[in-house]
Amino acid sequence: MNDTDTKRLSRLTAILIQLQTKRLLTATELADRFSVSIRTIYRDIKALEQAGVPILTEEGKGYTLMQGYRVPPVMFTESQANALILAEQLVLKNKDASFVKDYMEAIDKIKAVLGYSVRDKANLLAERTRFDQNINSERNSNNLSELQFALTNFNLTQIEYTNEAEQITTRLIEPFALLSTQGNWLLVAWCRLRNEFRYFRLDRIKKLHILAEKFTPHSMTLQEYFDRYY
Repeated sequence: MNDTDTKRLSRLTAILIQLQTKRLLTATELADRFSVSIRTIYRDIKALEQAGVPILTEEGKGYTLMQGYRVPPVMFTESQANALILAEQLVLKNKDASFVKDYMEAIDKIKAVLGYSVRDKANLLAERTRFDQNINSERNSNNLSELQFALTNFNLTQIEYTNEAEQITTRLIEPFALLSTQGNWLLVAWCRLRNEFRYFRLDRIKKLHILAEKFTPHSMTLQEYFDRYY
């Protein structure tokens, strides 16, 4: 499978998720979302139909899925769905672009398994819930998702870091914990350059590379870390 095929398969999957998330979608909306031509969307819809996906076309309105078509790996109550929507609005305040992107994609997948009634209510709640100026918050980092991976898989990580004096150093670090402070993020990591635990602001990490080399997990909890060092 070449890169073009991979991108198309990824787009077809994403289109299916979008169709399961919203009641009605136009070809123009889909084309804009995936940065392709409307003609490409027409071909994608035809491919999904040929694969057995029951897509209905409402003349002059757009595409919708046949009522009841979804794969429900997990069922949510209305209250649980509302709690997730509330969390979605809180996440939008976050300053890390990768975290917001990953969460929004996860929310789309969750909405895709909701029944029409609960989904419509969840979308309404999303439209009617805001936390003071959160939508247009500037994203000042884009490394959180990669650092989460490095932390949970114990991958040694190389970063270029800028300190308060605007000095840039290259560090080899062992990610240990992530702390959220007013929408920004701090990484707690063992720094091999300083040979001690250090805090790193994600917005000051200019380059990041996850290495294949593993480090030995630190055998303490976050609370034990605070108790020991603070």
